[in-house]
Amino acid sequence: MLERATAAGALLALTVLIGTPQNVEAQQAPATTNQPGGSQSAAPGSPPATLDDQLEAGDDELATPQRNLVKWNHYDGKFFAIRAGAGFLYEYAAFSQDEASEEQLQLFPTPKVRDARFLFKGHFKFNRPVSWSTGIMYDVPTKSFLVRETGVMIGVPEISGSLFVGRSKEGFSLNKIMVGYAGWTMERTPISDATIPILADGVKWLGYAPEKHLLWNLGAFTDVLSEGQTFSTYDHQFVGRLVWLPVENNETVLHLGADVRYGKPNDGTLRLRSKPEAFPAPYFIDTGAFPAQSSRTTSFEAYYRPGPLLLGAEYFLQQVNAPEKGDPFFQGGNAMVSWLATGETRAYNTRGGFFNQISPARPVFQGGPGAWELVANFSYADLNSGPVQGGKFWRFTPMVNWHLSDNMRLELTYGYGSLNRFGLIGATQFFQTRLQLQL
Repeated sequence: MLERATAAGALLALTVLIGTPQNVEAQQAPATTNQPGGSQSAAPGSPPATLDDQLEAGDDELATPQRNLVKWNHYDGKFFAIRAGAGFLYEYAAFSQDEASEEQLQLFPTPKVRDARFLFKGHFKFNRPVSWSTGIMYDVPTKSFLVRETGVMIGVPEISGSLFVGRSKEGFSLNKIMVGYAGWTMERTPISDATIPILADGVKWLGYAPEKHLLWNLGAFTDVLSEGQTFSTYDHQFVGRLVWLPVENNETVLHLGADVRYGKPNDGTLRLRSKPEAFPAPYFIDTGAFPAQSSRTTSFEAYYRPGPLLLGAEYFLQQVNAPEKGDPFFQGGNAMVSWLATGETRAYNTRGGFFNQISPARPVFQGGPGAWELVANFSYADLNSGPVQGGKFWRFTPMVNWHLSDNMRLELTYGYGSLNRFGLIGATQFFQTRLQLQL
């Protein structure tokens, strides 16, 4: 009861803060104004930019809306700029199982707070770009507050990019890097959640060579400060990513990428597991803990964005150095298509190599229809290898995203999934909805 009351209070407060339509036109900044956080805001009546060449600390943690329906949460002064952001997700999931699925797992209709966080970010107006961010998230499963992306990013043009020092995403996989609130599906693909931690502490070099149409990141991470955190499953890891953009213009983007990762599991033990793209559900695939010396992960990314249409796919391959278990090999990925029926184009960040959230051309709070996005996604994960039997799972998901404004989104999702585990193949239907609010 306390959790539901807290959720209702937060929902009401955020709705009032971001949904008030008065003076909207006066609050929007000119098209050439850079907002704290790196993204560019759109002028009234003009379409948002479809290429974003700004990247600052925290831009992959919580997006800065392109259109400002609220203004009080940021300050832009002579020497520095600062912005306060917040995000809140509340969802409901129901399930329909066949007999085999019921024998595998018990599922119950569940409303739940998916995420609640605060983020403070800003930059100093030095000759050399310096930005910072710090985030606090309420973790529902552990009922505790956790430090999210927190650190400093320093522009270093001498090495064609920037250095980030602190807690951040490792830089592996486009869908993992981009803001969770900006994703086209409700959750990331299961193989991604199973194999790649969401955060790590360390140093990351983000590079960009526009004349070569290349961007990259290299990172080294350790768990000295994060030991005991739920995401801290490795003692140390090294990550590299290279992206080639053979086509990048306001209409069309072609993104081709490859990622590599080496990690030493925490305490010599590894466990891979993931939920079925439904946060209220239990873990569907789970290897259990097993002794492992190291893991090597590779992935490939391909995305094509011709205007309102977006096609994409990623595939993960993980080889684990675990002699006692026969050096297991795991794999999986996803393929997706998204179409914005109202004509918007999802912006692409050319410095970070990821897609931004949707900015409706005609928000509901300005009398428009908002942005309507139709999505289809297929995901597959195989955690079976020799004596390690974590299960195989695939899911097909058609869904509709209604972006009422840059600050509010409603998701309606159906999913059909098949789980091969415990000697059974069970089918589950998923019925999900989510309300997303952010500043």
